[in-house]
Amino acid sequence: MRTAAREAAFKIVFASRFTGETDEDLKKSLIKSDKLNADDCDYLDRILGILKEHEREFVLLTDKISSSFPESRLFPADKSIILIALSEMKYMDDIPAAVSINEAANIASKYSTEKSASFVSGILSEIAKGE
Repeated sequence: MRTAAREAAFKIVFASRFTGETDEDLKKSLIKSDKLNADDCDYLDRILGILKEHEREFVLLTDKISSSFPESRLFPADKSIILIALSEMKYMDDIPAAVSINEAANIASKYSTEKSASFVSGILSEIAKGE
């Protein structure tokens, strides 16, 4: 299971919303404190690499689906969760979209607002339907 790795990815991506860059010290600290194994670290690196290359694509896709609530107005936590799930859905063929959506909803219910899980899963489900 990649739940711990997904949560670590969320924390790193969320922090980058405020700093504008990936914090390598935070990444190292999370790997150690969450006891991530080599597979988890590979996953984390894949997610961060995909986001670095494709974030703008994901923002445009999110805006297209959520036209009444553009990406610029999303809570930073929700945006971070959506970006991670889209990285999986678009560029990680070994992860089914349903798993990405479910994991995103779980992270949203843990780290964001009361309504975030349904909002995040709704956006991601619409994107999955379009593929």
